[in-house]
Amino acid sequence: MLAKVFSGAVFGVDAYTVEIEVNSGHGEPKTLIVGLPDTAVKESEHRVVTALINSGFTPPQGRVTINLAPANIKKEGPSFDLPIALGMLAAENDIKPDLLDRACIIGELALSGAVRRVCGVLPIALAARDAGRKAIIVPAENAEEAAVVAGIKVFAVKNLREAADFLNMELTLKPHAVDLNETFNAHNQYLADFEDVKGQEYAKRAIEVAVAGGHNLLMIGSPGTGKTMLAKRIPSILPPMTLDEALETTKIHSIAGKLGAHESLVATRPFHAPHHTVSDAGLLGGGAHPVPGAVSLAHNGVLFLDELPEFHRNALEVLRQPLEDGIVTIARAAASVTFPCRFMLVAAMNPTPDGYFPDDPRSTSTPLQIQRYQSKISGPLLDRIDIHIEVPSVDYKKLSGLEKGEPSASIRKRIVAARKIQQERYAGDRHVHCNSGMQPKHARKYCHPTDDAAHLLKAAVADKNFSARAYDRILKVARTIADLAGTEQIGAEQIAEAIQYRTLDRFGI
Repeated sequence: MLAKVFSGAVFGVDAYTVEIEVNSGHGEPKTLIVGLPDTAVKESEHRVVTALINSGFTPPQGRVTINLAPANIKKEGPSFDLPIALGMLAAENDIKPDLLDRACIIGELALSGAVRRVCGVLPIALAARDAGRKAIIVPAENAEEAAVVAGIKVFAVKNLREAADFLNMELTLKPHAVDLNETFNAHNQYLADFEDVKGQEYAKRAIEVAVAGGHNLLMIGSPGTGKTMLAKRIPSILPPMTLDEALETTKIHSIAGKLGAHESLVATRPFHAPHHTVSDAGLLGGGAHPVPGAVSLAHNGVLFLDELPEFHRNALEVLRQPLEDGIVTIARAAASVTFPCRFMLVAAMNPTPDGYFPDDPRSTSTPLQIQRYQSKISGPLLDRIDIHIEVPSVDYKKLSGLEKGEPSASIRKRIVAARKIQQERYAGDRHVHCNSGMQPKHARKYCHPTDDAAHLLKAAVADKNFSARAYDRILKVARTIADLAGTEQIGAEQIAEAIQYRTLDRFGI
């Protein structure tokens, strides 16, 4: 007998419906899976048969052919175990077909018959709803994630027997539901707060400016000065995530398998910090079946690269296109997959190989060693970092003081106000959202310094030998500083502050 079961699979950040046809007939006892299955799908034959036996069912005794349609797309992963098992039971008339036509089913099976959680449930639930499925049956640990999708009933099962009894209407399961707004509001709190940071007023101000204008940031300082601590608190001052951003971010984390059991939504800005040994594929994404990399896991949040010069140079170079386009495309012979990756780049490095600034008496690095160390970071990558600052050590008096710093909530209010000004400014241009994305035509239109500011900038360019690139960056950052102050004109005060954020240009460290 022929039975049909509907499931789903992920392609990029979206999903598509997979129709599983199971035909059970006479002949040599053998199970054949077709439709471009990968090794994990082929192995499901053994898991499914053992799970059926351990769940008290009798597997088909003849030849079983299982087709995964569409047959021209590679299928991967163990998420087809549960629908294949239920399809076998339906082909043997052990399950009524009434509910099978209306439901999407996903889940991995243990040999005992228990249903294990899988990746990519959120995009599959969205695809199932769009395809007209009325319900989705998922592992119990994925129920909260699937329930985020409105317009489809979510039924959670713990084992194969429970799923079969439910489809036979011998067991009643209540649809799993979550209050999306309540869940979003309950999980959008940040544990790290800027009020815990003692001292570092200059660095905190630079971070505020960077976040307000969407500028990438490089912090330069000796080990232990607090670069990582500051970076970890940046998500807490980014504008609050919208619900659409949360769903988009959750999809990526779901596909990458980064969601925990019973976790429904990523409601806080991501902070992703790959190790400096990360490969190109680990940074951008890739593999035989492309999965999101570090840049996509940082989507809508912060990508933090600590010890920047220690990263492989080719790994850093591949960042240039994602920084410009906000997407990363992974090309394979069969197809190309595109992942979103709009993030704020925050990097940290030591000033010299031994960790100390050149004028520190403890530094033993020679000028040649310092030059070689800094040359590990290419000019094109530095060209995409608008702000680079020094992070000095904090003296004992400030460290031992009991006074708290300004809380993240207060800083965020100023940033949100500045971002609102920028959104209104660039409302007619869908390619530019904040000051960091300004093109030359925008700079000519919106960056008009006063006479005093223009004289100061001219003197700085002559005295410090700033490049044309540095000139453009100073104007962009000054525009952001003016937005934070709520002024339309760029004055000498804004230009002077912006010049201070070009450490590498001013001192060559």
